[in-house]
Amino acid sequence: MSQMSIRFRLLKDPYYRFRSIEEVVVAASLGIKIDVNQATVDDWLRLPGLSIHQARSLVELSRNGVQFHCLEDIAAALSLSVQRLQPLAPVLQFCYYDVESIHSPQRINPNTATREMLNTVPGIDSLLADKIVENRESSGFYRSLADFQNRLVLPSELISQLMHHLRF
Repeated sequence: MSQMSIRFRLLKDPYYRFRSIEEVVVAASLGIKIDVNQATVDDWLRLPGLSIHQARSLVELSRNGVQFHCLEDIAAALSLSVQRLQPLAPVLQFCYYDVESIHSPQRINPNTATREMLNTVPGIDSLLADKIVENRESSGFYRSLADFQNRLVLPSELISQLMHHLRF
């Protein structure tokens, strides 16, 4: 595939999955970056050679508060050599997020949060916090925001507000 063809595909489809290191290099030349500390499973799967298992593992680590500071951190998390990941480096971006910053609200996991923690989320009062915990204890963990909404029968307006404060 020619470089022009690769460039066209990358510019046309923001979720295009790179098929080769050559495509990674072209993507980097176009300014395409993946923020490793905010990457989704789909973002990680754009990279050639990464499995769904590896992508899920990296996302879960990020959601649990692990921050990746360099390529060596990603390699260690995946039990891979740095040399194996080095060709992907041109599109990886290591941004840092201060967990204490008032500008980056902390997302709360309703699957592990206490009633008190849930009460700190705008839009969740003590009655809803009780309902969240009771439902979780009787029916198990929430799989996603949609599952959370459906099980608690919450209006879309409230979910629109809560989605910025919850993580699953």
